[in-house]
Amino acid sequence: MNRTAAHFSAVARPFQMFRLLSAGTTAELPAREIVGSKALNLMIMARAGLPVPPGFVLTTDLCRAYMKFGAASLNNLETVLASELKELERQTGRRFGDTKRPLPVSVRSGAAVSMPGMMETVLNVGLTEGTLRGLVRLTGNPRLALDCYRRLIEQYAEVVDGADPRIFEEIIEKEIAESGLADRHEFDTEQLKSIIAEHQSVCDQKLGRMLPEKPIDQLVATIEAVLKSWMSSRAKSYRALNGIPDDAGTAILIQAMVFGNGGPTSGSGVGFTRNPADGADALYVDYLANAQGEDVVAGRRNALGADELKRRAPRAYRDLVANKEILEKTFGDMQDFEFTIEDGQLYMLQARSGKRTPLAALQIAHDLVAAGLVTADTALKRLSSIDVDGVEYQELIVPQGVEPIAHATAASAGVAVGLAAIDPARVSELKKSGKGVILLREHAETQDIAAVAEADALVTARGARTSHAAVVARQLGKACLVACDALSIEPSGRAARFGGVEIAEGDTLSVDAATGLIYAGALEVKRTKPKEMLAEIKKWRRKSHGAGAEPAI
Repeated sequence: MNRTAAHFSAVARPFQMFRLLSAGTTAELPAREIVGSKALNLMIMARAGLPVPPGFVLTTDLCRAYMKFGAASLNNLETVLASELKELERQTGRRFGDTKRPLPVSVRSGAAVSMPGMMETVLNVGLTEGTLRGLVRLTGNPRLALDCYRRLIEQYAEVVDGADPRIFEEIIEKEIAESGLADRHEFDTEQLKSIIAEHQSVCDQKLGRMLPEKPIDQLVATIEAVLKSWMSSRAKSYRALNGIPDDAGTAILIQAMVFGNGGPTSGSGVGFTRNPADGADALYVDYLANAQGEDVVAGRRNALGADELKRRAPRAYRDLVANKEILEKTFGDMQDFEFTIEDGQLYMLQARSGKRTPLAALQIAHDLVAAGLVTADTALKRLSSIDVDGVEYQELIVPQGVEPIAHATAASAGVAVGLAAIDPARVSELKKSGKGVILLREHAETQDIAAVAEADALVTARGARTSHAAVVARQLGKACLVACDALSIEPSGRAARFGGVEIAEGDTLSVDAATGLIYAGALEVKRTKPKEMLAEIKKWRRKSHGAGAEPAI
């Protein structure tokens, strides 16, 4: 027991840098392996003057202890949390669990190597029947408070208690249909109260337990669920695909909540400082107004673009454009970032080197060297895992008179021709034919990672370009199309429809991930090399290794 207590005093590392670091400060930063990339990058962003909500981090040491000792490693957790929450309360002027000025928090994972969507997140932790009333008084926005409470009940049940998310989704979809609303963000307070009551009833009847009324109990249980998710099957599959050791562990990041679901001038989004599909130097943003971050990355909702963000929150959009340049200069690479806008105020919640297609990797490396942001040697190292000489532009040759059967949002580059797979478990079997496979899904879940890795393309009926599934597909070099409104999956799971065209599992499709067009049957593929960029890389090789033989990269 003493060992556990001593261990805990060592693993709780507060985000002191958020208080102490400001623009121009050069205080020493902790090791990435200790606090994880998410926390470290947020500290760096805060030092660069970017708006980051305050918080603290439980280090990767805790995860390794949990893998070894299980729940016994958490025996002193409440004491550690009380100390760190007190500092967070001082910074925010609110109190965790207070019924007058409550401080809800987010609980997120953060390993040293980014694993998008593979582990758990829970938002709005600390809301209860008592603190809910305090949040209403604090914000003057009862709809915001009720929506946050509804979300916490759902996420807690799914992440901590293992509930099937469909049981809550069905309640919400039923309410949308009966009320004639376009989406859940249009629910009023009475509808939210009704949904919350149904959610609570489901938790009581199907799970046998309700959301804990003590905020600290919620926080402890959520932290343990995030620790457990490090060893989930999807996380293991991702680590196996990317050579990440199982004993690296994840840190846990606890931050004061900022609310993107407070109305039309609020929202959440995910973006890239450059296009992750083709490498173009342009802000690439998926945004949802009146929403929280999980709405975008979960892949269950179709997102809006930068134009809508600019229209709804022009000041936040201008700040985001400015932050694009700061992020690339600070980190020296294309960045994938998450943000929330609360009543027009922009907050940055994450930044990391963005996953990209091989073609985009080549273009971005070329452009960053040209801009003087990185050296040619650094660019060559970043390209070392890519078959650079195999990178090519691809396009479908569409015969005259052949029309697409559907259009989707382009989320990658390249094309794919292959057999339609509707059940992820069938991808392996269809691949045995020697042909490509195109995975069709209502909305791709992160547990589909193994099937996405084996397939040649992913097409989803719902979701955003920046959803976790799309991010992973791009990283793997897969063609990816999302938000295909015409796509519907039959209840049997063996057939789908693109509007009026029925597709059985095993039928051939051709998809263009650059244009978002989908065709029935097999079309010819045209392939060309990016000759100018390949020639430039050859010059880098010669300068790096002398005039002798060029090593393959």
